[in-house]
Amino acid sequence: MPEFRPVEETSYLTNKASYRYIMRVFYEEYNKMNYQLYKEDIMEILQDRYPHEFADYSMDQLKQDLSALVEWKNLAPFQDPRKVYTIADYKNKQYRYSMSEASVEIERMVVRLENIFLEPANLSANYFVRLETALDKIKTLDLSKMKEVNEWWMDLQDSFLCLNQNYKDYLREFYSGRTDKILKSVEFIVHKDRFIKYLQEFIQELQYHSVKIVEKLTSLSKDEIDNLLEAVIKSEMEFPRIHMGEPDNLSEHIRSMVFGKWATFYKWFIADESHESEGNQILDITNEIIGKIIQNAALIVQLQNWGISRKSDYQHYIEMFVDCKDMDEAHCLAAHLFGVQNVRHYRLSDERSTDSIMSSTYDEEPSEYLLTPHTRKYKPRVDKTGYQGKAIEKEISRQKRLKAAEHEKKMVMKYINNNRLLVSDINDTVSESTRLILLRWISSANLSSSKTGRTEYGQEFHLKREEGYCTLHCEDGDLEMPAYVFEFD
Repeated sequence: MPEFRPVEETSYLTNKASYRYIMRVFYEEYNKMNYQLYKEDIMEILQDRYPHEFADYSMDQLKQDLSALVEWKNLAPFQDPRKVYTIADYKNKQYRYSMSEASVEIERMVVRLENIFLEPANLSANYFVRLETALDKIKTLDLSKMKEVNEWWMDLQDSFLCLNQNYKDYLREFYSGRTDKILKSVEFIVHKDRFIKYLQEFIQELQYHSVKIVEKLTSLSKDEIDNLLEAVIKSEMEFPRIHMGEPDNLSEHIRSMVFGKWATFYKWFIADESHESEGNQILDITNEIIGKIIQNAALIVQLQNWGISRKSDYQHYIEMFVDCKDMDEAHCLAAHLFGVQNVRHYRLSDERSTDSIMSSTYDEEPSEYLLTPHTRKYKPRVDKTGYQGKAIEKEISRQKRLKAAEHEKKMVMKYINNNRLLVSDINDTVSESTRLILLRWISSANLSSSKTGRTEYGQEFHLKREEGYCTLHCEDGDLEMPAYVFEFD
C-alpha cells in the first residue's frame, strides 16, 4: 500500500515569490546540464534575468531562502572542499546547491501547467501507422535479443501514449466553457469548414487503420502474447537501474505494469462483453462534435438573418396568395413557403354546421371569438348605460318572502297546544320547510348544556326527550326520529 504522506517539496509553491524564482533558475540551469550552483551564481542570475524583482535583494535574504528550500528538501547542499583555504572559510561552509529529483518533477509540472493552453493538441493519424508497423514486427521479432525487444516495447508504448493523450486533450477542449463560447461566436463560422474537414479526416484514418490493427491483434494467439510479454518483462529486468529495491518486488511491479499496459492497449481497439472499445467511443464523440459545430453555425446564421427586413418579401408573398386561382393552389403555395407547421387542436363550444368527420374546417362557416390580452393590468371596457330603478321588483320579492315566512310560522304554530309541541302527536304530512324548522330547533337546543333554545319568532323553549322513537311524515318521505317534546315559556 502506498503511503500518502504530505508532499513537503511543494511548500515553496504557496509561499514567497522569491522561492519560485530561485527554483525556476535551478530548473533552467538543470536543463542546461549545470546541476550545481553557488549562491553567488544564483544571485547573479536572479539580478540578470529579473532585475526589477531583485533590485533590492540582498545576499542575506538569499541565504535565508536557500535554507528554507533545503529544509523543504527542494535543494541538496554540497560543501565544496576545493575553496576552503582557512578555518574561517570552513566555518562559512561554501556550499553548492542542486535540485532534488522531486523538485525537478514539480517544476516540470509547473512549466507544463503554465503552457497548457499554448501547446496545441492534434489528432495526428501517424500514430496509427506507427502502431500498425510495431504490430507487424512481432512476427519477425527475435525474443532472445533483449535490447531489440525493449526498443520495440518502448516504441509501441510511446506511440500509444501520444495517441491516447493527444486525442483526449483535443476533444476535451470542445467541452470546456471557453471553447463553447467560441463555437457560438460569429467569427467561428469562417473556420467551421476547416474544423469539420479536420475531424472527418481523423475519423477516416481511424476507421481505416483500426480495422487493420484489430486484425493483427486477433491473429495473435494467447501463447504468442504471453511469450512476447514475458520477453518484455525480462528485458525490463535487465535494464540497469540506480535504485533497484527488492528483486522480488521489482519483478512483480514490472509484470503488473507490462500486462496492464498491454491490456489497456488491447481494449483500446477491441471491445469486450461489458465495455465498448475506446476507438468506437472516439467515433461517436467526434461525430457528436461535428453535429454540434454544424448546429451552432446554423443558429448563428439564423440569428444574423433575423435583423434583415423582410417587408418586400412579405409583400411579394401576399401578392402570390392573391393571384392563386383556388384554395388548393393557396395550400400548395403555403406548404412551399412555410413547410410543415406545428398543429394545434382547439375544442370549441359552438355547434358545427355538420357532424361529418370527413369535412374540412375550410368547408364550414367561420366563427368569431373575442380575445383578451393575458396581462394583469388589462381591464375590460365597460359600456356606459343609464341607471334603471328596481324598487318595485324588490318590494314584490320582499312581500313574497314575508308571506312565505308567515305561512311557515302558521304551519308550525298549529302543532303547539298548551305551550307544548309533541313530535309524536303530529299525524299530518308536513312540508319540507316545516321539517327543517323543527330540526333546526332541535339542533340549537342540543348545542346548549341546559337543552334550551329560542325560535326565530322570539319564543324560548326547553327540549325534552321521551322514551322511544316516532315517525314524522313528510312530503318527501318519512323520518324516523326520537320522540322530542318542546316546552315553551
